[in-house]
Amino acid sequence: MSIDDEAIDRLVAAAQKGDPDAFGALFDRYYVPVYRFVAARIGRPSDAEDLAQLVFVKALEALPRYEARGVPFGGWLFRLARNVVIDHVRTRREHATLDIVVEHSSDDAGPDDLAVLRQEMDSVAHALRRLTPEQREAIELRFFAGLSAKEAAEAMGRQEGTVRGLQFRAIAALRRDLGIAADDLPEASGTTR
Repeated sequence: MSIDDEAIDRLVAAAQKGDPDAFGALFDRYYVPVYRFVAARIGRPSDAEDLAQLVFVKALEALPRYEARGVPFGGWLFRLARNVVIDHVRTRREHATLDIVVEHSSDDAGPDDLAVLRQEMDSVAHALRRLTPEQREAIELRFFAGLSAKEAAEAMGRQEGTVRGLQFRAIAALRRDLGIAADDLPEASGTTR
């Protein structure tokens, strides 16, 4: 569901006045990207679901105090998500894995297919761990959460150009680590948003 910035601002204002339908619309707009962001960092679907819900509980509690101040609601919400993940990792001392991708693979896949997929996911996870924390966060926000460069910049508290640079360097590093030549990749039309 795509909602423009003005509609988001109107929903936030209504939710701040106690309109549950407005908050529900905000939840509907942001739940999947927040869940993807959390799941990419946590790795376990049940924990990711709990933490994504916690983000919205915290958002609901803090909503009366929310003021844009140059950071749109989506950026504010992803900062909350980032803080929830940091708190979780600190308490559980776990690192994100890509098990969620394997769990959502096709039920028709045979054991050999699953073994190959697992090896590929392990290689990608290893390559992601070798990125700088900022590069990894840019990749997670852009591709796992599906945010635009502008939205990712807002969530990270960075300039959009900085996020694009982090993303560019991260993709180049991932290609090197995974042995993927640029001409081996399909055209990626959605990466310039």
